[in-house]
This record gives sequence, C-alpha cells and structure tokens, in this order.
Amino acid sequence: MIKNTALSEQHSKLGAKMVPFAGFNMPVQYSGINDEHETVRKGVGVFDVSHMGEFILKGEKAIDLIQKISSNDVSKLYDGKVQYAYMPNETGGIVDDFLTYRIDEQTYFLVVNASNIEKDWNWISKYNTEGVEMKNISDQTALFAVQGPKAAEALQSLTDIELARMEYYTFQKGTFAGVANVLISATGYTGAGGFEIYMANEDAQKVWDAIFEAGASYGIKPIGLGARDTLRLEMGFCLYGNDIDDSTSPLAAGLGWVTKFTKDFVNSADLKAEKERGVTQKLVGFEMIDRGIPRHDYEIVDVEGNKIGRVTSGTQSPTLKKSIGLGYVDSAFAKEGTEIFIGIRNQRIKAMVRKPPFVK
Repeated sequence: MIKNTALSEQHSKLGAKMVPFAGFNMPVQYSGINDEHETVRKGVGVFDVSHMGEFILKGEKAIDLIQKISSNDVSKLYDGKVQYAYMPNETGGIVDDFLTYRIDEQTYFLVVNASNIEKDWNWISKYNTEGVEMKNISDQTALFAVQGPKAAEALQSLTDIELARMEYYTFQKGTFAGVANVLISATGYTGAGGFEIYMANEDAQKVWDAIFEAGASYGIKPIGLGARDTLRLEMGFCLYGNDIDDSTSPLAAGLGWVTKFTKDFVNSADLKAEKERGVTQKLVGFEMIDRGIPRHDYEIVDVEGNKIGRVTSGTQSPTLKKSIGLGYVDSAFAKEGTEIFIGIRNQRIKAMVRKPPFVK
C-alpha cells in the first residue's frame, strides 16, 4: 500500500509529478529539477517531507536508551538543541541515520528516515529494557522544509520566534501561522539555510497556504524530491539507502565525527577496533573530468581498469554544470586530487577525488 501525506492531493493539483518513494506518494518535481534547485540555492522553496518518521521517547531512562542506540553523545544536548547521529547495527553497518531533539531532560524527539520507520521502531524497542515510554507519531505529523537564503525573511511574519537568530542545529516551539505548538528547527539538508516546520496533519493545509502567502513576494515555490537530491549531493550529505546502509561501515562513510567512544553503545567495541585498525575503503566525493553522469552502483576503477570501488550517488550538478558523485574507494585512492575512472557503458570515464562540499 502506497501511503499519502496530508497534502498529496495538493501537490497533484499544483502539477507535481508524483512518484512512489519510501512507501509514500511523493512529489518528485514541479517546474523541473534545475529550476527548483536554483530557487532553493538563490531564494526560497518548500519541500513537503511529511513522509519522514517521528518518535517521542519519554521518561527518566530515555537518555540511557538513546545513548545505547546512538553513536553520538546525547548527554551533550540541552533543551532546544538537535544532534545528528546514526544507529549502529550489531554487524558493523548502519540501521539508519537520524536526528535527536531534546525537548527537556526526560523528553526526546527523534526524526528518522521514511523508509526505515518500522525498522527503527523495532530496533529501538529491542533495546528498551527499562520501560521508556515510546510513541510513534509519524502518521500524525506533517513536516515542511523551507530552504534557501530568503527563508527567514519569507517566514518571519508568521511567528514571534526570531528566525534569523536561530543557530544551526537548534529548535524552538511556538505559534506559527496562527497554529500553536509548532516545532521549528534549523538543521537543513540542502546547505542553503532554512527551517523545518513540524505540525499535526490537520494543520498542514493551513500552514502550507500561509507559507506561500507570506513568501509570495520572495518568489517562493514548491520543490520536489528530485531537487532535494541534487542539493544534498552538492553538499556531500549522505542519503540512507544510497551512501550508507546496513552493510556500510560508518567509519568508512566518514561518520567518525558523530561516533563518540566516551560511552558504550551498540557495537561500540567492534567499531573502536575498526578505527584502530584503519578502514580499507572510504566514502569520497568526486567530480567528472570527462563527460558522463555517474550513477548508483557504477564501478570505480583505476587507470589499469582494476575495480577499486563503486559509486553510491551521482548527478549533474545544476550549480556547477558538471557531474559530481560520492562513492567508496580503496583507501589508497581516497586522497583529494587522485585520478579515478567511472565505468559508464563499458567505457572508463575520468574523474577526480574532491572533498565535499562541492558548492561552497
């Protein structure tokens, strides 16, 4: 069964091309990926990402449970602070990457990937041995990501929260577009700045309409998942299911910065040993020197044609007007400036390792 979000019908009316994504009927594009991409980079655009999952964990032992399943150190959070992390599995891979919002000392709000809602819920439940109260509010929650350099100006008339002063990876709750108890955060997945607006499904249409009315003079547009992918790739942000998954090492994926060995967590001993040994492969960014678009699972080879890795994400960058990608390569080829080749239609197409973000 393909699920609809609260506004699936609205997107169809706006002329969006709808596709099944992570079990949901989602808008992939409206006016076209390049146009939408540029709107977010230079102005302001709105993504309906209500397919994402939201859990509330509550109680005295909530922090202990999250410390167990999270790679990052949740004790560093304070009320109103957000943290990025991943859930390690027991075999060296990644269950999911996710965000933890600290509402208060005993209340945490977790945001997970749409395709992993059930898997993550079951995974966290497995470790919930201390009776932490868990609530899955994914089906009742709508989420809009309003992204771009003009986002704060475009939205400010809708709330008393001083949007321009909100720090990266913080959140506040307040009235937004006349709706009480809306959660507004500044985490972003585009590198263009902006905010995430969480509300109940029944308020989604009202909030959506208010955003577009307030943002009209700023050229605000609805944006599909196609441009979300090109925007995140220009920043070198990982996408679960492409660049990281159950079989990829978080250390090889460059997630050492959110892996805190100052505490025990699932599989921490094995990950610590892997860190000490050093990884055999690394996730790198690359840009194409010769013409060709790299795609997921294309082979990466050396100058002699020996396989040294595989592409995990690739696209034609609308900003740079050249092809870019992410992929795992043998560690010897991971240094910036190293020449590599992508296997595209039985040809070896030249590329160069480049450290993301590709767009500054």
